[in-house]
This record gives sequence, structure tokens and C-alpha cells, in this order.
Amino acid sequence: MKIALLQINPTVGDLAGNARLIAGAAERAAALGADLAVTPELALVGYLPRDLLLSSDFISDSWRSLRTLAADIAKGPPTIVGLPEPNPSDEGRPLFNSAALLCDGGVHQRFRKGLLPTYDVFDEDRYFEPFHGAQVLDICGQRLGVSICEDIWNDRDFWKRRRYHHDPVEDLVRAGAQAIVNLSASPFSVGKPARREQMLSSMAAKYAVPIVYVNQYGGNDDLVFDGRSCGFNRTGALIARGRSFDGDVVLCDPGAAPIRDAPDFEPEGEIWRALVLGTRDYARKCGFSKVVLGLSGGIDSAIVAAIAAEALGAANVLGVLMPSPYSSRGSIDDSLALARNIGVETLTLPIEMAMAAMERTLADAFRGTGRDVTEENIQARIRGNLLMALSNKRGALLLTTGNKSELAVGYCTLYGDMSGGLGVIADVPKTMVYRVAAWLNGASGRPVIPEAILTKAPSAELRPNQTDQDSLPPYDVLDEILQRHIEKHQPADTIIGAGFDPLTVRRVLRLVRSAEFKRKQAAPGLKVTDRAFGTGWRMPIAARLDP
Repeated sequence: MKIALLQINPTVGDLAGNARLIAGAAERAAALGADLAVTPELALVGYLPRDLLLSSDFISDSWRSLRTLAADIAKGPPTIVGLPEPNPSDEGRPLFNSAALLCDGGVHQRFRKGLLPTYDVFDEDRYFEPFHGAQVLDICGQRLGVSICEDIWNDRDFWKRRRYHHDPVEDLVRAGAQAIVNLSASPFSVGKPARREQMLSSMAAKYAVPIVYVNQYGGNDDLVFDGRSCGFNRTGALIARGRSFDGDVVLCDPGAAPIRDAPDFEPEGEIWRALVLGTRDYARKCGFSKVVLGLSGGIDSAIVAAIAAEALGAANVLGVLMPSPYSSRGSIDDSLALARNIGVETLTLPIEMAMAAMERTLADAFRGTGRDVTEENIQARIRGNLLMALSNKRGALLLTTGNKSELAVGYCTLYGDMSGGLGVIADVPKTMVYRVAAWLNGASGRPVIPEAILTKAPSAELRPNQTDQDSLPPYDVLDEILQRHIEKHQPADTIIGAGFDPLTVRRVLRLVRSAEFKRKQAAPGLKVTDRAFGTGWRMPIAARLDP
């Protein structure tokens, strides 16, 4: 039996567009001789649909679109399509996270998700009722077990601690499934693709049952999906793998021999491709074709500019230099060198006159006080206003350039450098920003990011001779503390026990707590780590917690 994995890029809510994507991929599957085609999870409505699922009209429209799709692909292979299904019971959640079998022009068998993730970016228990029991499809003389995303993530032998009390894969094997197919919408994070394939291979070998897995690709809001639909035979050997961060139709024969396909799981390259795809799709799906950003001469704005040029084309990127009296000549020259390297347009708007006007306006209100961070923040807010004005005038999406390290400790200015519609590197720690830049230069075979930007000390340049380390620990120390606390949930004492300076640790954790109000007002940031400051971060603002 040949199963086609339809690795598509749905847009949330675009029922007609998603149906066209599915129909086009199903047509390719037919040309490849597939006996069955399978879409990703909730492919018809796009993932994550969030509170669109609360609209009964949206659900009804999705089923009308499904029936139209069934007629459109009637001449092709049977196709399993993911979408939300109304729960006919008067108890429980109003929907199932389901998939429907389309064949002969109609809607036939339905399959429902059993395990509903309610952690990190997921909140499926808000909308869906869990289904209990094995669901199989008899086709081509074989019994195929059908599962949806989280249903495969609960193997007792692979995970040290399971989230759920039962295992749908185990249920399918007991029900006589001779192969298992999984419809997924599994967001990318660094290290996850390799872990996912290890898990699938382990389960296939454990049960001596082939497993095929289809994942979407593309970006929706803060999430990026890497694709890499794949299949493993009954020994756990890889038999097929789709492209990464790109569309594909992967023909998978569960009985096929192993293939040799070396994966590319290099973190820096993975992050680059995820951010390029996420930026491209966020802009495109929000209706933007052009972007604008500030160029400071630092590493953060440099890598964001390079990502934007790759994602949207250099002709659609405007880099704005906004030098102040504290800006070094080197920062200006470095920004212009970067712009030449990536081919983007630049505009220079000096802010000295605006600073002077603000100082005159506030002179009476500030009389009797000394200069402090207030004046520094005014500079950042002048720049934010200029960038937003250009964004409005040109109809261009403003990209923020702050990294995860800064956002974690509040080393950023509300309504200043935080202004914008998308935080491209908001989930990339500062040390990883440097690593991605170095990777980019190596992969490109030329210094895309000028060497001077890579080697100079990071600085906001808001006062004379300022460097980031005037206010923060060295970034290698800061990032390790933040990674332990944010991603591994380690408290202060545990981090101190690992050899970090107690005063530094407690100061950093206090900064993380006190910056929560800023993060709640930050632009959406593309998620590339296991724990980002986005939809999966649910910390209170008004809280009193001593580190």
C-alpha cells in the first residue's frame, strides 16, 4: 500500500485556500500512484485555529468546504483530511479534533483525537472532547490505525514521565493495526525534529508495526512548522522523509526497504530556516509584502535584516539608520556595509533635533532632577515613533530586533525598540544570535554579517561609551542562567548549586520577574526553543515572588 503524505502550508481560517492546497497535493498523490493520501492535523481550517473554534458558523463552513473538497477530489485516491467535528453529545466539549475519510465524492469514516495537549502553546482541552478507543481503517486489504498528533507522544518506554494515563498507539496495536498513520501539526523547536524521529523509530520497532507521520510546514502566528513528514518500517528503519521547512508530497510504502537520508539537524541552520520561513509567512498571511526595521550597527538588527531580505526579497526591506550624538561612526559604517552586503535600501534619519525638542518640552517638568535612564528611553521612543511612521506611510510591517536575552531581563524599551508587529529573534538568546550569524557567513561563503559587527562589544549607544555589560552579566553567563530558569524551570538555589554566583543569579531572576509587564506588551515572537515568551508563557504580572 502506498500512502501519500500531503505536507502543505495551511493558513488559519482560509477554508477555500486550504481546500485548494489539499486538492492540489491530492492530485500529485494520484499521479504518484498513491492508494491513500493523508493531510496534517486540522489541515482544512489551519493550525492553531484557537478561538475561531468557538464560532459555530466557522465549524459549519468547514464541513461545507469538506463536502465540496470531497467532490473535487473524487477521482483521486481516498484522502484523510483533518478538521474540527461537532460533538453530537449534550455533554463534554462541543468539538472533536477529527479527521474524515473522503472517497468516491463523499465524506465517509471519521477518526477522533484521544490525547489533547494543554501545555506550552497548546490549549486543546478548551475546545475539544477527548475520544477513547482504537480507530482503524480497512483499506487495500490492510488494517490501518489512524491517530492524530499528540496520540503518538505518550510511549511509556520512550518517555521518563508520561503526561497521560493511556497510550492510543498501544490501543491501535491491540486492535490489530498492521500500520499506523499519524496526522500532525507539530511546531518546530531546536532539537525537536531529531527527538521526534527517534520516538517514531522506537515505537515502530517496539510494536513491529510501520508508522507514517505527516506534518505541516510554514508559519502561523508565533509558531513555525518544519514539515519532515516521514515513515518508518516495522524494524524502526527510516523509509521516507519529506523536505524540511518546505512543501512536499511524500510517497510512503510501509513495507519498503530502508533509505539512506542523512538529516540536517544543525541548530544554527535550523534556526535560520525557521526564522526565514516564519517571517515570510507572518508577513504574507497578514497581508504585508514589505518590511521596515531599524539598523543600529549591532548584531541583532543585522541578523534580522538578513532574515528579512532572505524571506521577502531585498527589494522589499527598508533599513533605517537613526544616529544620535552617541552613535559611533563605526555603527553607521557597519550598518551601511551590512545593507550593501544584503542589497537592501537604507534611509538615514538623525534624531539629534528630536532629542533637543523633547528636552526643551520636558525641561520644566524635569527641573531639579538628574539625567538617568529616562533620557535613554526617550531616544529609543523617538526611534520607535519614526519607525512606526514609516511603517504606516509605506504599509510595511515593522520588525523588532530584540533578542530573547534582552526580553527576558527587560533590557528593552516599551514603545521604543519594542515597537513593531513581529519579533523575529525574540526567542533567540544573544549567544545564539552570534552563532547563527557566524553560520550564515560560513554557509554563504562570504561575510554577509560584517566582521566588525561580530567582534565589537554589544551596546545600545544611548550614552557615551556604553556597553551592555554595564547593566548585564556577560551574555554567555546570562544565557546559561536564563536557559536553566526559563526552559528547565530551575529555581535560584539549583542554578547557584551548579556553580553560578549567587548575587548574579538572584539579580537575573528578579529582572525576569520584573520585566513581565513588558513581555505582555511585546510583539509576537517566532518560537524556536522549547519555551518562548509567547502563547505558551503564562506568568502573572502582579505577583510577589522572591528568587
